[in-house]
Amino acid sequence: MSIYIMSDIHGDYKKYMQMLELLQFNKEDTLYILGDVIDRGENGMKILQDMMKHSNIIPILGNHEYMAVKALKWLMTEVTEKSIKTINEDTLLIFTEWINVGGEATINEFYKLSREEKEEILEYLLNFEVYETVEIGMRSFVLVHAGLENFSEKRSMEDYSFLELIFGRTDYESVYFKDKYLVTGHTPTRLIYATEQGILLEQMDPFQYQDEIFMKNNHIAIDCGCGYGGRLGAICLDTMERYYV
Repeated sequence: MSIYIMSDIHGDYKKYMQMLELLQFNKEDTLYILGDVIDRGENGMKILQDMMKHSNIIPILGNHEYMAVKALKWLMTEVTEKSIKTINEDTLLIFTEWINVGGEATINEFYKLSREEKEEILEYLLNFEVYETVEIGMRSFVLVHAGLENFSEKRSMEDYSFLELIFGRTDYESVYFKDKYLVTGHTPTRLIYATEQGILLEQMDPFQYQDEIFMKNNHIAIDCGCGYGGRLGAICLDTMERYYV
């Protein structure tokens, strides 16, 4: 019975299934997925449908799911002369911003689903939590997609807006909590390692990228670049063992 964390799968169903097999994930375990299941890759819907079958897979909202929900709601609307008239600049901006970060693959896959499947996906996405807390023995963990934007020790988790939690950036050189770990996705660890070394990622050869889980200053960053041709990472919170596919 173990607790695992995964994040930023970005539609790579093959790596998702390979990771579950590597973890020997079973009904006694718990898996938290810290958002960005969809976009860029072609099988985000397929991953979501598999996640929905497992009550022990707990999803957390990522910025890509947030953008998708707003757009997919409109795509569920029957196309009529009246509905077309509802398209305004805000609607177009929602679609443009989402497509610019990889939403087109998700739209194409969503269109292939039945009406019932689309409704199930939307209902599932609307029930994603924005953060979770986990206690394991003497260790405490805060799980969130992006981080705690505008962090202050005086702020409780409830004081953060969901936008701060799903779009923000984390300062991995600063200790946020002395008595707990902050576990995040969103920022590829190759960027964290490059920043730590004072190197611009654009100046690095891709073979130099460190697509590894980052652990420092009570931070655990687990986006190992799966959405950018890198690896999918996972960590077991019970043992701190790290896994990659």
